Amino acid sequence: MQNKICIVTGGSRGIGEAIVTKFATQQAEAVFAVDMNIDGAKALEQRFTNVHPIQLNVTDAGAINDFIATVKQRYGRVDVLVNNAGITRDNLIQNMSEEEWDLVLDVNLKGVFFMTRAVAPLMMENDAGSIITIASIVGTDGNVGQSNYAATKGGVISMTKGWAKEFARKGAKVRANCVAPGFVETPMAKEVPEKILDAIVSKTPLKRLGQPEDIANGVAFLAGDESNFITGQTLKIDGGLVL
Repeated sequence: MQNKICIVTGGSRGIGEAIVTKFATQQAEAVFAVDMNIDGAKALEQRFTNVHPIQLNVTDAGAINDFIATVKQRYGRVDVLVNNAGITRDNLIQNMSEEEWDLVLDVNLKGVFFMTRAVAPLMMENDAGSIITIASIVGTDGNVGQSNYAATKGGVISMTKGWAKEFARKGAKVRANCVAPGFVETPMAKEVPEKILDAIVSKTPLKRLGQPEDIANGVAFLAGDESNFITGQTLKIDGGLVL
């Protein structure tokens, strides 16, 4: 990650915070931690001179375009984009409201589209870049009460496959991959009842929940030069829960 210009959405807590920390410690030139609430990113800024908190809504296409234009003006490039921002609004389908459906699709799917649409042309212009989108095993294998979330995570996996072909079709070395976490100990996981988490751990061959750092390690691999022949793939990091 040395000397790379990186953008991480949802970079203020949980998995995003771990990714920002990983990139910062690996000597990225700049890591932009993008989030609606940047308190966590501000704390990282105190620890790392290369971390820059950016308050931004990933559903605001105009604000995203302005932000990327600023990054381009200052650095001339973006080397790594991590689409991590995401939310849940779980409900059984007969109880799921249109508002719950729309909100999750706006953030988890449209937000990924907006960010990638803004960054990918710059990467292709510079003939290099790595885009990693955080999906989920729910996007590959489904889950009860998560129709909206599963639709978005399955959607980003499909978009990523298309992007891997589209962004490199004229010879640009721009890669697109997904990381699909299992159940990870994050603020989002705290919303899941403990008995459900215990059942998940019992079904997981490695007998634990994931840690944000587990996901960050996989993201760093896909972001770095060691993975320069990997594109269009989905890396599951779930302790073997889905085999």
